[in-house]
Amino acid sequence: MTHQKSAIVIGSGIAGLAVATRLSLQGFAVKVFERNAYPGGKLTMFEKDGFRFDAGPSLFTQPKNVEELFADAGERIEEYFTYTPVEVACTYFFENGKTVRGYANPDDFADELCKQTNEPRDTVVQYLQKSRKLYQNVGTVFLNNSLHKRATWLNKRILSAFKNVQLPYLYKSLDKYNSEKFTTAEATQIFNRFATYNGSNPYKAPAMLSLIPHLELNEGTFYPQGGMISITNALYKLALKKGVQFVFNAPVQRIIHSENKAHGVVVNDENIYTDVLVSNGDIYFTYKNLLNHTHKASRVLKQERSSSALIFYWGINQTFPQLGLHNIFFSKNYKEEFNHIFNTKLLYHDPTIYINITSKEEGGHAPQGKENWFVMINVPANSGQNWESYIPQARKNIIEKLNRLLNTDIESLIEFETVLDPVLIEERTGSYMGSLYGTSSNSKMAAFFRSPNFTGYIKNLYHCGGSVHPGGGIPLCLKSAGITAAIIEKDFKKRAPHSH
Repeated sequence: MTHQKSAIVIGSGIAGLAVATRLSLQGFAVKVFERNAYPGGKLTMFEKDGFRFDAGPSLFTQPKNVEELFADAGERIEEYFTYTPVEVACTYFFENGKTVRGYANPDDFADELCKQTNEPRDTVVQYLQKSRKLYQNVGTVFLNNSLHKRATWLNKRILSAFKNVQLPYLYKSLDKYNSEKFTTAEATQIFNRFATYNGSNPYKAPAMLSLIPHLELNEGTFYPQGGMISITNALYKLALKKGVQFVFNAPVQRIIHSENKAHGVVVNDENIYTDVLVSNGDIYFTYKNLLNHTHKASRVLKQERSSSALIFYWGINQTFPQLGLHNIFFSKNYKEEFNHIFNTKLLYHDPTIYINITSKEEGGHAPQGKENWFVMINVPANSGQNWESYIPQARKNIIEKLNRLLNTDIESLIEFETVLDPVLIEERTGSYMGSLYGTSSNSKMAAFFRSPNFTGYIKNLYHCGGSVHPGGGIPLCLKSAGITAAIIEKDFKKRAPHSH
């Protein structure tokens, strides 16, 4: 009789949940070990005093990544999860008093930018067409395949992808590319902001990142009913339905490996053996703590860490009709802000502020006449800064800026508050230094230096999640799970099943 292959997944972040389901569909008996008491990694929620907050990622794009998983599992997604398109992807506020609604429709957005800033309509339309082309010709090849497997490079599509990677996309910074394309400072700043989607600096990151706006402005922005946590809940339910077993409050102490092969994990001082092992943990901690391979861990650190976040969750005792689901209050000096985040590693006095308000979409997320504000600024990854003194300073800066731009007294409206800083982010989600996306994409070759989805020198050990290829954020984590599962399927097809 053939013995059923077993797989262990370390960590139940989004990629961990998705890869567990995919391995189960391949016939593996899958067990997930999670150190927290709940699934979802950064994608969690909490409730206090009638205010409900998504604790982590707040933007939902490319729902087809979730749909594909349910289709592959032969399940009807509607039974687990529903979402609706959002008309305005983001509302932008500038210090000069201008406000721009970022419609999730290229024509409407072009009209709006033209109306509010005098940016010629055609430049916006053309930019988004280029963004679409770049995503379809290059992005899909690089984001859906391992860059560390020969088969990817022998694929005909990769050759045509390379034809489409014009040198400016690699050698120009995103900011340089954008300032040449647009005539207004506002349009340039809006499109520079997309570098922060993977924790990067638009003044350094390559123009290749100009494919990111395609996701939000051409494909659309969506709102999951019940908030972002419903993505975690749907993936968790699907995994359970497909027979995946979960063990919570069970931190993995180390990975058992010998003779260049992974054999299992140690949990609660017990050895648990398996045929396949996938780590959904931060790649740095996987090498350093679980494998005890400090030289490999330090190689990961040769690449610059991505930015982190400082988040204030505020229960606000008022409603603001001028705000939408996603809102951005821009810094006056964007370049200086990024200089602080990546170079001086200090807090900037005039931060760009992002506010997410899910009660705009779902009434039950805040008491009547009130709003749940998720208020975030980008900050440097934690390298030992004095967060104790930073937090009150940042809070003061944020409140002063919002008072000015919203012409109100925010402080008096805050009736509930809690804070998440880089130190807590590392503690709760195991992201080294609290970096939200592992490494940044601030160099032109960053995509190729990201850790692969498998370990070349240890057989049967694989990786998925935001700190490995193709990167962080929900769409890329789901793609990462797909790439990893495909590599495992291929590796195991090569080995005939052993009988006993």
